[in-house]
Amino acid sequence: MEQILLDRTSREILRELQRDSRQTVQELAAKVSLSSSPCWRRVKELETAGVVRRYTALVAREKVGLDACVLAQVSLQRQTENVATQFEQAMQACPDVIECYSLTGDADYLIKVLVPDVKAYDAFLHRVMFKIKGIGNIRSMVVLREVKYETALPV
Repeated sequence: MEQILLDRTSREILRELQRDSRQTVQELAAKVSLSSSPCWRRVKELETAGVVRRYTALVAREKVGLDACVLAQVSLQRQTENVATQFEQAMQACPDVIECYSLTGDADYLIKVLVPDVKAYDAFLHRVMFKIKGIGNIRSMVVLREVKYETALPV
């Protein structure tokens, strides 16, 4: 993936958009010391270049009943392209899995699962994970509390 070189103003725009993407172009321009038209053009350039992928709302998971956060290390029986592809497709299709990373080290993948409670996580294991061919081991860790949770990148 091609890295985009960002100047100071573009970095300021990104920090501001990560803080509040609903602000108007006029508000954003004032905060980064630009007039509205050049600021709008820079935002559009960042979007076109793929630096800004999308805009979204951050939802408080506990307020919508997703009290249990589980991190699971998944090891495959065999590391073949077909097994890995099938696993990754299953993770992409599962709404309970909100993050999935391919790893080096003891496990092949780390997934983050949000569910209402531990009983729902057990149901997730039976409904999804135990049906995926090629999984050798799943090591689950229930998150007791989130010490730090940030979505903004340090640009």
